Amino acid sequence: MATKKKMLQAAAGQAGGAGGGGLDIDEVFSTYLYEGTGSARTITNGIDLSGEGGMLWIKSRTESEYNWVTDSERTLSDALATNDTTPLLEYTNRVTGYTSSGFTLGTRGEVNANSQDFASWTFRKAPKFFTCVTWTGDGATGRSIGHSLNSSVGTIIVKRTDSADYWFVYHRSIGAGNLILLDVANAASAHAAWNSTEPTSTEFTVSGNDTNRSGASYVAYIFAHNDGDGEFGPDGDQDIIKCGSFTDSGSSSSPTDVNLGFEPQWLLVKASSTSSDWYLIDVMREMSVNDARYLRPNLSNAETNFSVGYFKPTPTGFQFRGDFFGAGEEAIYIAIRRGPLAPPEDATEVFDVVNGGPDHNSVPFPTDFVITTTQGVGSDNWTLTRLSGDRYMRLNGTDAEGSYNFQNIFADMSGTDWTSVWWNPSATNTVGWHWKRAPGFCDVVCWSGDGTGSARIIPHNLTVEPEIIISKQRNGTSGWSVYVKDLWTSGSYLSMELTTSAAASSNGSIPNSSVHRYPFRTGDANAGDNITNFCAQGLNNSGETYIAYLFSTLDGISKVGSYTGNGSSQTIDCGFTSGARFILIKKSSGTGSWVVHDAERGIVSGNDPTLLLNSTSAEITTIDPVDPDSTGFIVNNYGDWNSSGETYIFYAIA
Repeated sequence: MATKKKMLQAAAGQAGGAGGGGLDIDEVFSTYLYEGTGSARTITNGIDLSGEGGMLWIKSRTESEYNWVTDSERTLSDALATNDTTPLLEYTNRVTGYTSSGFTLGTRGEVNANSQDFASWTFRKAPKFFTCVTWTGDGATGRSIGHSLNSSVGTIIVKRTDSADYWFVYHRSIGAGNLILLDVANAASAHAAWNSTEPTSTEFTVSGNDTNRSGASYVAYIFAHNDGDGEFGPDGDQDIIKCGSFTDSGSSSSPTDVNLGFEPQWLLVKASSTSSDWYLIDVMREMSVNDARYLRPNLSNAETNFSVGYFKPTPTGFQFRGDFFGAGEEAIYIAIRRGPLAPPEDATEVFDVVNGGPDHNSVPFPTDFVITTTQGVGSDNWTLTRLSGDRYMRLNGTDAEGSYNFQNIFADMSGTDWTSVWWNPSATNTVGWHWKRAPGFCDVVCWSGDGTGSARIIPHNLTVEPEIIISKQRNGTSGWSVYVKDLWTSGSYLSMELTTSAAASSNGSIPNSSVHRYPFRTGDANAGDNITNFCAQGLNNSGETYIAYLFSTLDGISKVGSYTGNGSSQTIDCGFTSGARFILIKKSSGTGSWVVHDAERGIVSGNDPTLLLNSTSAEITTIDPVDPDSTGFIVNNYGDWNSSGETYIFYAIA
């Protein structure tokens, strides 16, 4: 798919073009976590550094070690450290090369010590996202340095490379008459480093001995600011990077909602009006609605946990908890959007089944959420999400979310070795169904109730209308509510933890629309026309927290639908070509369990292993309720699958 996208780019290297496709986020930026081996190795993160160029930032998470930076404009052995004024450090055998899909590492412990955990962030050069340039100072006042960003400049980070000097930072929110330092916890102050000249889409200004000393060598890392003019995604019209500011309210009970227009995956934040450290957080290292792990670019310290959600990602930006920098203090940030922007082209990109114990195969993508259980008696059915961090919930119960050391389930970039943190790692009968959030396929949304009225608009990033919404209060014992498109016309819902039939919703009537996009009353029928929102009534109590899982039909990838039982056998055509790998079925017209089948355990012409999401019962292996079919699956004459005259809803993945 990356090759196809690149063919769509303009010959001049544009990020995208009017009416054409643009680069996706995962082609220009990557957060990649790895465990050091002490041996030379290749890291594959999908970023073309050898052909396009860019910057690589590596930091040990578990040890006190420098923040190491290399780039395509200089010799790779000439590394810089963001927490140190030292000039380039000529170390071989650290970052040894850039490739068309990542980079290679040597044996040095700073970036590859055996058994240490590391984080890497890769920024590919691309118009309207990021670029880097070098120059030799000439001592002139107000010298222009050209760049290829071709957009508004959000942040510029400059470092002298031939001698010790500070890291000078321009940020659009503090202006070109000021600067702030990356390696020092200072406040922004007036300075002539930029000659009080705002950068343009093609050049920026340096001046004086700090940024243009005669004979000195410099490198600049330049980050764009998109404001409705980004050229990324399938239609070449999406923003992916923002540089802005916000004010600390001074109260944890009065959080600040920062609107980016997208959900972030990476944040670099610092108070600009007072002395503070820089904070680097990302979703791969548990930036969640509950807590986050942070590193500090101005310090060599190992990773630390906030323990509370100071920076909570939302579908449209992030929520800053307050009372962190100090009441009334201003803070600046660089934010990069969560991807992907394009719908998946193959179901294996976004869904996988893991069956077995420690010897299972790894998931081929970073998991965003997982439903997992064991096949024996007495096992709960758990769901865990990257968005909620180290918390879990039981699908077969009404408990509030609990806390467990699950964070590593979302941190293994080579696949999700989830049994390594499971409560019974030696078990051989564990099974997990893994999803990656992607446009048109699935999404997860968390929010805090504000008590404002009976209905509240909740944005999401599914980009199409959700056809299944599974929702639950996270901090309370209310039940699960499941809304399926084919039931919305009657205003009915199902309960995940129960076997009951669809019941009339107590949350009010459905908007009077030809397409019922929302399971909850909006109070405004016109709101039903917006496919990137849904409405929550009864799920907005002040001080309460909630979660919703959203699923939809994507041609050839997933199918949400319903059928009427015929008391015999019938084929459920999902539009697939190689059959279903995952099937979830629930009788909606009468009592019935939430039954799950997957191809890893067996969807065969014979007895099929069956698990029940609403129950702790052991796996059923003595019946043949489903059979394989290339277009989807076949249901046979069993009560929870195909009784005559009964109505069933289903969700299937190819």
